Amino acid sequence: MASPKSLALALLCHLAVARPTVQLDNGTFTGTTTGSAPNTTSNTTSFLGIPFAFPPVGDLRFRLPVAHEPYNGSFNATTMSPACTQQALVYPDLTLLPFPLGVEVNAILHSVYTVVTPDSEDCLYINVIKPNWATSTSNLPVVVWIYGGAFQTGSTSQNDGKVIVERSIFLNKPVIYVSMNYRLSALGFLAGPQVQQANISNIGLQDQRLALRWVQTYIAAFGGDPTKVTIWGESAGAISVSLHMIANNGNPEGLFRAAFMQSGSPIPIGNETSMSAEQAFNQFVTKAGCNGTTDPIACLRQANYTTIKAAQDASPGPFSSSGLAHIWLPRGDGVFLTDNPQTLVENRVIAQVPVVTGDCDDEGTMFALANTNLITDDDFRGWVQQFWYPNATKEQLDKLLKVYPSTLPEGSPFNTSYLNGLTPQFKRIAAYEGDLVFEAPRRFFQSAISQNQWAFLSKRLKATPLLGSYHGSDLPFVYSQSLLLGELRDALIYFINNLDPV
Repeated sequence: MASPKSLALALLCHLAVARPTVQLDNGTFTGTTTGSAPNTTSNTTSFLGIPFAFPPVGDLRFRLPVAHEPYNGSFNATTMSPACTQQALVYPDLTLLPFPLGVEVNAILHSVYTVVTPDSEDCLYINVIKPNWATSTSNLPVVVWIYGGAFQTGSTSQNDGKVIVERSIFLNKPVIYVSMNYRLSALGFLAGPQVQQANISNIGLQDQRLALRWVQTYIAAFGGDPTKVTIWGESAGAISVSLHMIANNGNPEGLFRAAFMQSGSPIPIGNETSMSAEQAFNQFVTKAGCNGTTDPIACLRQANYTTIKAAQDASPGPFSSSGLAHIWLPRGDGVFLTDNPQTLVENRVIAQVPVVTGDCDDEGTMFALANTNLITDDDFRGWVQQFWYPNATKEQLDKLLKVYPSTLPEGSPFNTSYLNGLTPQFKRIAAYEGDLVFEAPRRFFQSAISQNQWAFLSKRLKATPLLGSYHGSDLPFVYSQSLLLGELRDALIYFINNLDPV
């Protein structure tokens, strides 16, 4: 029978493992220890929900983030914070699809674009996951994850960073994983000339940038090396990563040394002074009841949350008829993004760091589901002109229609011959949107990078009916515990460590 002394010692050891702490300034943060990688137990420690900025509520709504004051006291860092306020999504009408195909496609759409709950304006928190043995002298490389969701939905809670850390330990290439929330939709990317004049452009990007500065200040306390940070994102997160590379006139400020992007590059989104930005601002202000006021931005700050949320929810989403021509996106603001992102890339105003960037083969298929009402060539022409190129000439549109024919074997899902032709224009729209928003910007971006770079094209899940290798189909294979299907996950881990994915 064990003695009382040995039982007490065992209890103390258990408590020590179960309640890890880290000291930041004069604050003590208590985290949790878990583990599930093969042949290991309790191998990661998580510190979740650490505030990196003051809550952006009240007068701080529609303002750039304000860094949290030095920490003091005790903090419970065992649970993630609520997501930043999500925009409601309207999913495509799939009644054209027979059972059970419609159910299967609907499930995929909801898995890629999810309205995360709970959500809140008070959401600017950061998470750190590390090997449980890492100390302030470990100097481990760091990866900072930026989630996607069309800049309208998403949260750090959607993906389990422990998978990355556990696998890195298994490969003897340990890393520290960081993720942060950032403001979304109108609350994060309000646009227009008045926004630019108020110096509150690209709030969501600025949230991310402040989190990267937080990493520089505090990651050493967790065992990370602030000089070995890789920024990584998917979809809107990958677009964000690419924009951090061209922000600040291409000066990374020592915030990162490498970038890993899945389905995202600087896209053709224009500046704050564009007509589309001004129209989006006016529509939002009107829906929020602030139209005609002397200072509409001050009015928006004073409006109740329910009103702001309703105005935001009325905005078109990724499955609206406009498709991927969103209104709430990062834009050139003349300060942080000093010009139109495409112009900055063209002029090679870019942080020259090692890069991995890639896409899925059929990026546009799920978004084309929103336009099954387009049947004829004239329908497609009108849609392109209305939402993408309102000033295009007839000759220019003729050329585009020739490059993107309605011939089924030419469309996306690619290499599926006459299959998956849901409507006469479906595969054409899918090919067009996939190229315009994902493939072409990636190739253009790569042409401006002079550092070491690697590219990939994921054809995972190619047999998925209608969708093929759809947008986001590669992400589950990164956040995967599979030893057989995790090539991209392992490439990420090697890249974080060695600046080489192989």
